[in-house]
Amino acid sequence: MTLRIATWNINSVRLRIDQVARFVAEQAPDVLCLQEIKCETHQFPREAFEAMGMPHLAISGQKGWHGVAIASRKPIEPGPVLPLCREGHARCVSAVVDGVEIQNFYIPAGGDVPDRELNKKFDHKLDFYERLTREVAGRDPRNALVICGDLNVAPSEFDVWNHKYMSKIVSHTPIEVAAMTALQQAGGFIDVVREAYPEPARLASWWSYRAQDFRVSNRGLRLDHLWASPGLREAVFRTGAPVARIHDDVREWTQPSDHAPVTMELGV
Repeated sequence: MTLRIATWNINSVRLRIDQVARFVAEQAPDVLCLQEIKCETHQFPREAFEAMGMPHLAISGQKGWHGVAIASRKPIEPGPVLPLCREGHARCVSAVVDGVEIQNFYIPAGGDVPDRELNKKFDHKLDFYERLTREVAGRDPRNALVICGDLNVAPSEFDVWNHKYMSKIVSHTPIEVAAMTALQQAGGFIDVVREAYPEPARLASWWSYRAQDFRVSNRGLRLDHLWASPGLREAVFRTGAPVARIHDDVREWTQPSDHAPVTMELGV
């Protein structure tokens, strides 16, 4: 039996509910983790998710901004609520599905200036990473834990379109990459997508709306991630190689999100 998990920064769930339904019909995820739902919890389109066969929901909404949700075909149990966002934004939601704890995050983008003292948003981003790293460091790595979402860092030179240029731009600066690396090492996490497509394969899950044709400009970043704890290693590598994919074709749909969905499969 497998557990197919998807993560997608949907950039307004109500605006793109038809795209969500299409993706669910075509790719059949068991669990769909959404970021930037951009609605309050009571405004979430529950009936639409029930109609697409994903009636089990965990939602943390916020008026106009942010917001995260988990939708599942399978029953869910509440997961630990983590106090990671110092600003009180709706950026974290969790659930337990088939014994796997899933923590879904929309980590702050960090603004434009990569300096903690000059830019409160950048400091907030790093503070979020530091809090999450401390949380993970206190966990038993043998437990079944998935961390996923829009983590807003492209860690490798093969996760950006131009390493030298992007090293000065928020999302790929050395301090952000170091923060993500510290988090990954604290939990011993497996970067499932990168394991499925080892370097030097170039990967991206986000492309700016400013480009008329994102494939022609080809200036993407891998900001959306699916990580598994050491306790899930056997589940990740059950067939020898991980099963994971960035669904960049979805970025070609009419009025798409600027992010593409990402999926992985676990043997459970």
